Amino acid sequence: MQLDISNDSLPVYEALASDVRLNIIRLLSKNKMNIKDLAKALNISSAIVTKHINKLETAGLIKTERIPGKSGLQRISILKVDQINIEFPQKIYHSFENYESSIPVGHFVDYKVSPTCGLATTSHFIGEVDEPKYFMDSERMDAGILWFTKGFVDYKTPNLLKPKEKLEQIEISFEISSEFPFTNNEWPSDISFSLNGIDLGTWTSPGDFGDARGKYTPTWWPTNINQYGLLKTLRITKDNGTYIDGDPLSSINISDFKNIEDIWDFKIEVKADAEHVGGVTLFGSGFGNHDQNIVFKVYYS
Repeated sequence: MQLDISNDSLPVYEALASDVRLNIIRLLSKNKMNIKDLAKALNISSAIVTKHINKLETAGLIKTERIPGKSGLQRISILKVDQINIEFPQKIYHSFENYESSIPVGHFVDYKVSPTCGLATTSHFIGEVDEPKYFMDSERMDAGILWFTKGFVDYKTPNLLKPKEKLEQIEISFEISSEFPFTNNEWPSDISFSLNGIDLGTWTSPGDFGDARGKYTPTWWPTNINQYGLLKTLRITKDNGTYIDGDPLSSINISDFKNIEDIWDFKIEVKADAEHVGGVTLFGSGFGNHDQNIVFKVYYS
């Protein structure tokens, strides 16, 4: 589950602000349990347990099912979430001017992918899933999501810097996750990034998230496949290396881009020899939790 610090996330924070509810989560992490068994384990009444269960269910942390029991239907509680990521706003003040471009996820200029793989617009799948040839379908330009197990997609965007403008920093942000045939919140994938042929480093995605529906994921999209990713920002600095969300990724600096060309060439890849070959899912506008494409920012003075 991915949260932010908006009011939309308050039900989850409120649900976690209770010793009793935290104990319920710990118990449900081991077994599915009914109200009576939870009440016995916690040494409180079934009525109180029911109130706490309702709060956790409203927050989307658990789900309940009614199944036949000895004395009629019984309510079984099941934990839905195995991890929570909280996104804080980036508070970075730049004294530089910048150029910004937005690259739709389907606007790659080259690719080599292996199944499981596929693409979709906000209204339908493009061709057949697990058929790499559809990555060359003309409809790919309208794709709002794509996924593959190993290989790469390569994007290009114009370098808008003028001759007298000095490059100070580059930021590239995108919503991304691993790729599992359905979903798996614990499915690591080593995803590598390069810019103009220079290796920026490798980040390990923790999983392919399906514990909650993506905020912008269209209604027709199946509930049992990729729902949302994590919003990540690559930052190539002038002197301090390359970071991903503030964590060091490599020693690559702006000075390593000595011969800046007219085009920025950005590649996202899962290498065949990676320790964790867990795939990539890229979420663009109309999918996931962030209604954006790949955003490329160049800061200059």
